Amino acid sequence: MPIVNIRLTGTPQAETSEKVAFAIAELTHEILGKDRALTAISIVHVDPEHWFIGGQNLASLQRCTFSLDIKVTDETNTKAEKARYVAAVFDAMNRVLGDLDQHSYVHVHDVRAATYGYGGKTQEHRYQQALVAA
Repeated sequence: MPIVNIRLTGTPQAETSEKVAFAIAELTHEILGKDRALTAISIVHVDPEHWFIGGQNLASLQRCTFSLDIKVTDETNTKAEKARYVAAVFDAMNRVLGDLDQHSYVHVHDVRAATYGYGGKTQEHRYQQALVAA
């Protein structure tokens, strides 16, 4: 049930957003083992004139970049899985967006089960309910 927030440089294009969302949903499922049906992804586009690296905007650098933040329940993924995910996301985004600046970021947030949830229930609540049902 991760939530993924992605910022991309450039003009919003539905086709690009769909390709990015599909690639990230697949990687999130394949590498982190998260359910596709519970993976929420939001994409925001930022004008390259308003994204700066080293004091220069990306329009002047003629580069593109992205920032991806994903929240997952703590202790559900290993360090190795998260490292593979970071590398795979960068590669996938490079294929979709092309010629990425190395200053493109992926941040996997491990959040406590008692402070994170959806549908009005925390992940801790779901875990406890699964124990009772078993």
